[in-house]
Amino acid sequence: MRRRRTIGLAALGLSGALALAACTTSGTTNGGGGTPTSSPGAGASGFNAAVSSVVNPSTTKTSGTINFGNTSAPDSTDPANTYYAYMWNFVRLYTMPLMTYKSCPGPCGLQVVPSLATAPGQISDNGLTWTYHIQPNVKFEDGSTVTSKDVKYAVERTFDRGLFPLGPNYFSFLLGGNAAKYPGPYKDKSSADKMGLTAVDTPNDTTIVFHLAKPFADFDYVAAIPQTSPVPPAKDTGANYQLHPISVGPYMFSSYQLNKQLTLVPNPAWQASTDPNAKQLVSKITMTMNMNAADIDSRLLAGDLQVDSAGTGVQAAARARILASSSLKASSDDPVSGFTWYTTINTTLAPLNNVHCRIAIQYAASKTDYQDAYGGQFGGQIASTVSPPNVVGHKTFDLYGATTDPGGNTAKAKQELQACGQPNGFATGIAYRSDRPKEVAVAQALQASLGQVGIKLSLHGFPTATYSGNFAGVPKYVAQHDIGLSTYGWAPDWPDGYGFFYYIADGSAISPAGNTNQAQLNDPVINDMLAKMATTNDPATRNSLTGQIDMQIMKDAAILPGVWAKSLLYRSPSLTNVYVQTYYGMYNYAVLGVKS
Repeated sequence: MRRRRTIGLAALGLSGALALAACTTSGTTNGGGGTPTSSPGAGASGFNAAVSSVVNPSTTKTSGTINFGNTSAPDSTDPANTYYAYMWNFVRLYTMPLMTYKSCPGPCGLQVVPSLATAPGQISDNGLTWTYHIQPNVKFEDGSTVTSKDVKYAVERTFDRGLFPLGPNYFSFLLGGNAAKYPGPYKDKSSADKMGLTAVDTPNDTTIVFHLAKPFADFDYVAAIPQTSPVPPAKDTGANYQLHPISVGPYMFSSYQLNKQLTLVPNPAWQASTDPNAKQLVSKITMTMNMNAADIDSRLLAGDLQVDSAGTGVQAAARARILASSSLKASSDDPVSGFTWYTTINTTLAPLNNVHCRIAIQYAASKTDYQDAYGGQFGGQIASTVSPPNVVGHKTFDLYGATTDPGGNTAKAKQELQACGQPNGFATGIAYRSDRPKEVAVAQALQASLGQVGIKLSLHGFPTATYSGNFAGVPKYVAQHDIGLSTYGWAPDWPDGYGFFYYIADGSAISPAGNTNQAQLNDPVINDMLAKMATTNDPATRNSLTGQIDMQIMKDAAILPGVWAKSLLYRSPSLTNVYVQTYYGMYNYAVLGVKS
């Protein structure tokens, strides 16, 4: 699964908006690190126990092995070049970015806290300068001391998109100086005294300063991306660095056969005192790649594997087996993952440019059928808002009876059709990804439920690979083919309101191709609130806008929320320190142990 990514960052230069994902928490970006050994209900077991508490807490190091199974292979193990959700979780076993997510269950796990840095970034110069001080005694696996220059070099590597095309490229858009044209350290032909990013200073070995092109209040969350984990220039092997990234985390590479198996062993230079959000509790960690999904499920239930790397849940057959067994169900969890699966309603095409026609769809749609398309209650929770509960600042409300009338309300839908001048309904198209059975089922379900009030949907299926680039994400194509609805889903790189909403709801995010604002929503009220979020340093003020933006989107009826995605995870009874890290929507890989 790709990271909940905010694609299309080129919009920064065109729109002037700082269009990035972000995450803060409960009025603060601060907060000490620390992996809990207990929490409310710690040590408890049972279904969903690990969603809000630590199951089998332990600080005892064992000689055991944790075996991960993977249906594919990592996009990359190089922190500069990875964007898979599970890899951002997994790399914490051998990396330490400037910031990270606090290791703890529940809402606590959305906190961004210092990792390699000693504190969150210090902001000055009207929000254009962010200064971090790094810990003075963090060691690479060879015993050498990490310096700020190693962090700067790690950031510079990300600019070589030829070598590292898979990771995010936030720094090229956010930083000032020569960032727009900097080619990366391998291609930098400047004289020795002018080489490197001019927007990043390292005045001493424990200080790094970032100079932004424009203020961006959520830069701490950019600093939490794996790309800020230090890389020693002398050990950098370019594209081959993924074969053995030099560790600063609790484990280091022992062997790596591409597309086959990765083995990690304890890093002798790691110090628990410098990395409180990770643990070193086992003697070996393996990841076996390109396994059959059903085989992974079988081995998990048999105890041969402890973790499914992808963290997206078991397949249908294993799900049925788990739910039919009280003992297996007691060792499983069904957390909300951070994705919302939804259907956009085009605000520019007649008659959908009339809000009452859009509200009619909100009332007519069967949320029960939508949920069934995603596997029922264990595959998704019926959504009444666009943002899921694990977006910071989320507010729960229900304007259209999604939870009270989940089968739809035809009477209210017909009232809205009357108000929009279409008492007998109207015809429009719905786009969906034809190679995704769940979206096919959603489109068919909406065709049936909307048809009951006279809204006739024609079905337009397209391949995932070209869905956004050629069809549903191309406003001109949508208009020419009268496609008023499109199935979609969203979760950002980090879950605050700005990160979640910008690309799907801001008017400046509308693009001629690859468009993620498929409703083509351009509401000045929403645009103004998002602009305020981008430049407001006070997190309480930013977070207070999340629910307001969500409410306005729902009043505009531009997005029909379907379900907040859930994944049924099997929790191996042999694991210790098991809990769902809310940010990742899967178990926290950085702290796992195994029973002796």
